[in-house]
Amino acid sequence: MQITNYFDSDDKAHWLDEIGRCEWAGGRYLHELLENGSFFDLVGEGARVLMLVEGGELLSFCTYAPKDDIQPTDLTPWVGFVYTYPEYRGRRLFGLLLDEAVRLAASEGREALYISTDHVGLYEKYGCEFLRTMTDVHGGESRVYIKYVLSDRCPYCGRSLNDKEK
Repeated sequence: MQITNYFDSDDKAHWLDEIGRCEWAGGRYLHELLENGSFFDLVGEGARVLMLVEGGELLSFCTYAPKDDIQPTDLTPWVGFVYTYPEYRGRRLFGLLLDEAVRLAASEGREALYISTDHVGLYEKYGCEFLRTMTDVHGGESRVYIKYVLSDRCPYCGRSLNDKEK
């Protein structure tokens, strides 16, 4: 298994077809955004589609992007369009993608990343914490989770964790 970015792929047509076999409406929407070239318009420049692949098969995917369906907001970056194909569920594969998103966020100097969802009990398994309910671009309520990125600073107060208490 390996993680690759759709936009770095030499065979985007193949991976677009793989995303297209997703039965979830969100996955079909992602396929449409990629196919018609409007993906970056929605989620921002520099966004990635992280794909967990094995050989020519797509096992799981998600986006790592400056924006998601909670707009406008100063919160960034976002993990979105999270999907694992049914035959691969139960193996915690999304955790591998989330680890990659955490690595990317850390490399950008981010202290946290965010997930907007209606799921309860899923993202907590991966160390995410419920932050608050926010209104999405469609006017609905969405649960927003935060995943703290490893850093040498406390995510709550900003104090260096390397400072020794005197």
